[in-house]
Amino acid sequence: MNSILKESIRYMHIYLWVGFVLFLSGFTNGLSGFGVALLAIPLLAVLLDVKTVVPLAALAALTTHIIVLVQLRRHFDWNKILPLILSAIPGVAVGALFLKHLDRAIILYILGILLIVYAVYSLFFRIPVRDLKKGWVYPFGFLAGVLGGALSAPGPPAIVYTSMQAWSKDQIKVTLQGFFILSGIIVIVFHILNGITTLYVLKLYGTSIPMIFIGTYIGSLFYGRIQEEGYRKLVLIILLLLGTFMIYKA
Repeated sequence: MNSILKESIRYMHIYLWVGFVLFLSGFTNGLSGFGVALLAIPLLAVLLDVKTVVPLAALAALTTHIIVLVQLRRHFDWNKILPLILSAIPGVAVGALFLKHLDRAIILYILGILLIVYAVYSLFFRIPVRDLKKGWVYPFGFLAGVLGGALSAPGPPAIVYTSMQAWSKDQIKVTLQGFFILSGIIVIVFHILNGITTLYVLKLYGTSIPMIFIGTYIGSLFYGRIQEEGYRKLVLIILLLLGTFMIYKA
């Protein structure tokens, strides 16, 4: 009887922890437009196996991206998101090849250093914000695909690309959501086909959906109070943290 009670308490702690972490992840995405995996994966891994954490984080990320996209749907522009997606597709194959032949730590180190250098330089010296020529979307999108195929982390190049555009914060945020939703669907389908998304993962996700919604909604409220310049600085700070985290993981 005691063993059953202890097991029940352990599962209760897990469900409460997962709900809390996914609430914070939803809040982060509602505030900035990205960062779900950055926050969720290391915190969820405290109590859960990584094979459970990765598909769970993917489902949570897709949910909060959809919520934010619905909130900002009037700013959505296919002409901004489609070139990123199309150029990312061939990059996925190249990234998978890199993953097979290169040390994963080397890729993480390089990406982490690049993100830190870009974020620090932009925060202190400020890169002029202007509309990049249309051709620039393709190398950024391709690089996003490479990182997606190699590390399941297509976000940084897309975030850097959008932050360098003379777009409003709403246009930046909704473009990222569209990109993350389409790439996230591909990842989740891959997880399902390979049996990574288990019934246990679905149970944890299902019980946490209310917390994801609440966290995303509250984050969006704070986002509405941020001015354009403040939002760009927030993006750079999170990129700095993301780069640091990647070097740590390496």
